[in-house]
Amino acid sequence: MIRILKALALVLLAPLAAQATPKMQELVLDNGLKVVVREDRRAPIVTSQVWYRVGSSYEHGGVTGVSHVLEHMMFKGTEQRLPGEFSRIIAENGGDENAFTSRDYTAYYQNLAKDRLDIAFELEADRMRNLTLPPAEFAKELAVVQEERRLRTDDDPEALTYERFNAVAYAASPYRNPVIGWEGDLAGLTVEDMRDWYRQWYAPNNATLVVVGDVDTEAVFELARKHFGPLQAEPVAAAKQRPEPAQPGEQRIQVKAPAKESYLLMGYKATSLTQPGVEAWEPYALEMLSSVLDGGGSTRLNRELVRGTQVAADAGASYSAFTRLPGMLLLDGTPAKGHDVAELEQALLAQIQRLKDEPVGEAELERIRTGLIANKVYELDSVSGQAMQIGMLESVGLGWPLVYTYVEQLNAITPAQVQAVARKYLTADNLTVAVLDPQPLAGDAPTHATKAGANPHVR
Repeated sequence: MIRILKALALVLLAPLAAQATPKMQELVLDNGLKVVVREDRRAPIVTSQVWYRVGSSYEHGGVTGVSHVLEHMMFKGTEQRLPGEFSRIIAENGGDENAFTSRDYTAYYQNLAKDRLDIAFELEADRMRNLTLPPAEFAKELAVVQEERRLRTDDDPEALTYERFNAVAYAASPYRNPVIGWEGDLAGLTVEDMRDWYRQWYAPNNATLVVVGDVDTEAVFELARKHFGPLQAEPVAAAKQRPEPAQPGEQRIQVKAPAKESYLLMGYKATSLTQPGVEAWEPYALEMLSSVLDGGGSTRLNRELVRGTQVAADAGASYSAFTRLPGMLLLDGTPAKGHDVAELEQALLAQIQRLKDEPVGEAELERIRTGLIANKVYELDSVSGQAMQIGMLESVGLGWPLVYTYVEQLNAITPAQVQAVARKYLTADNLTVAVLDPQPLAGDAPTHATKAGANPHVR
């Protein structure tokens, strides 16, 4: 059986290996902009993406959320173009475009026919340095972001629990701040804050331009020189890292919010591929460990907690090796009817203890590995998926060649290494637990009588 699974893994790896050989080149312009091009001629389309090395983990107190608000303002006009004109021009040329902000980067992309790449470059180069940031547009977009925060965080009990969990789990790391920003910081954000942030981080020497599709590499380089080459570099100081201190013991938080059901979130401090002094294989072993728990419908949490003991209505695990700063391995879930959060927590802790006590079986690990490899192949099947992987790796400092070696690293992980990282990182002193304590929703009738003056929410 193991031989069959290994053979299947090799079959899945074949198309990925074939993708490593096509023309893939990079060029650094005189102003510091890195241009990465991958030729993929399967369809007459191209994706163009600009990635800035700035996100919420670069922000300081008082301006949290500024990176995300600036993302909105990138569509609100330059010295040459009116608000909304960027999107209108892309749409008129048959393309689609969007943007996103994360902890570690902010990215902008367009997907177009291959003969429209010049248009995307012209528009992106213009807004890289020439935003006007009109106060009236800023006020409107800030209001949009504040409403987004209310809808997606304040009025979403699980998202609110995740936000408060991070604020407790991280003592110093900027990962403790939400990408969308704290409510008080958003209320105090000014257009001058926005101008300073834009001037500080939105420069060619702090960006990567990624192009994947039916293109000629040298032609793309020439277009990049034409449109981005004249832009001035700016002094961009390296972001000072604020090391997270060792956690002195298990941490717990209870979040009370209107909700229909309880929710449990657990996180163990872990490492990432960007961290010095860590065994190179450890983040890959953590990726495998996470997938052993939650890598599909037949993996342990689903099989044993949802369908087996039925203690959980749902349960999951996640971990990313590709972060600028050390992150966490997360576990979460909702107790099934007739069970409570305490039972679910004990069930999840039992799964962690099992990983420490027993090496994962070879057959189980190969099945998980095959699924992971298949997912990576599918991620690289589209031009936009390839560009996303390249841009993300460049932005966190790992470099695009890792796209084509990641699977090989996963393929080398052993059961003993999975057990080793479980024992090293998944310890009680590394753990933070958040519990959502559901409060009555607006309009709910009391479910039982209480004495006068008693708090109906105390259990």
